[in-house]
Amino acid sequence: MEYQDFINAVATRAKVSTDQAAALTRATLETLADRISAGQAEDLAYQLPEGLDDPLRKPPPLRGRGEHAKSLGLEEFVDRVAARPAVDRALARAGVRAVLTTLREAVSRDEFENAVAQLSKDFWQVIEPVGAGGGRRPGS
Repeated sequence: MEYQDFINAVATRAKVSTDQAAALTRATLETLADRISAGQAEDLAYQLPEGLDDPLRKPPPLRGRGEHAKSLGLEEFVDRVAARPAVDRALARAGVRAVLTTLREAVSRDEFENAVAQLSKDFWQVIEPVGAGGGRRPGS
């Protein structure tokens, strides 16, 4: 999947402009990188096109090792995305849903499930099932 295809898919899913989709994508991927292991973030980044990989590779400022391993629920994750620059708070939840669903389509199933396994189970509530391509929700 190319960068613009990813952004267009997020824009369509979240019903936002491509500029808003780009901001939501960056904020969601940065927040995701804060919450999963550095190795898993790098594995995802490796499978994404240039421009989408950077938010996963940049070390978050002021992140301590203990915080990195800390569990984060969906609502707090959405709140952190909403607090990022250039993100419209009212669009954050739809943006998280759109980005995570599009990410699921852009990377291998194993890499995606390994990343989401490091998050709380409530994240599966916002990830849309994938049609063609064999995606599924664990536990369903």
